[in-house]
Amino acid sequence: MIEVKCRLPAAEKVRIDKWLWAARFFKTRSLAAKAVSGGHVHVNGSRSKPARPVQVGDELCVRRGSLEFVVLVQRLSSRRGPAELARTLYLETDESIRRRERSRDERRLLNAAAPAPAGRPDKRDRRKIRQFIRKD
Repeated sequence: MIEVKCRLPAAEKVRIDKWLWAARFFKTRSLAAKAVSGGHVHVNGSRSKPARPVQVGDELCVRRGSLEFVVLVQRLSSRRGPAELARTLYLETDESIRRRERSRDERRLLNAAAPAPAGRPDKRDRRKIRQFIRKD
């Protein structure tokens, strides 16, 4: 007796780590899987595992460093394509965009207050640094 396994087409069922990689939230699929396992990605308000299938209409909260994206899944894809195509896979909420812009402006103001380094140390400065480290 031959057993036939019924599989859904790739467009109807995609792992969350593959989708995040295809939507260009993470550079590699393994980084996406680590983020999902580490609790940096929430699906409809709850933590999930990397193998969880994502569906159209799901709300994802993706945290990368200090940035947080809240997106709605519009289309499914398990293949990574150009950035223009990746942007069509999701729709970012207006509140998420406003929060990211606000945090970007705050970081810009904080960085503007800090003085920029003058550049690389010249020969005299390098000697002073070595002298300070050796305590001569």
